[in-house]
Amino acid sequence: MKNLADKKLIKFLMVGVVNTLVGTAIMFGLYNLAHWSYWTASAANYILTSILSFFLNKHFTFQNRAKGAPQALLFSLNIALCYLLAYGIAKPACRELLQNASAAVQDNISMLAGMVLFTGFNYFGQRLFVFREP
Repeated sequence: MKNLADKKLIKFLMVGVVNTLVGTAIMFGLYNLAHWSYWTASAANYILTSILSFFLNKHFTFQNRAKGAPQALLFSLNIALCYLLAYGIAKPACRELLQNASAAVQDNISMLAGMVLFTGFNYFGQRLFVFREP
């Protein structure tokens, strides 16, 4: 566990700040301004920012030199699993905790919680599986 909290974690978080700024604008803009659904707005965020994340984390964070489509496929699978897990946990949990709040408040808080959960799951997935060191 100690080996997971190193310079790579700092770089991952730096990349995450960039992705979070872009993704948050996309997700909350689509949900609150364009009136897209919870799932569509949050999915659009992760689809669009995952492309940037792949290249930044591969080359900057983990300095991974592996070539080929299998790694991109594994990255995509990791993103999909982390997304489904994080947002699948966040939505019902926030609905239960915020029963008296409006649906819009529940969804906005749920999207924030999903972002936090996604970040944790995604770091471990990328570090331990997608860009693992040989």
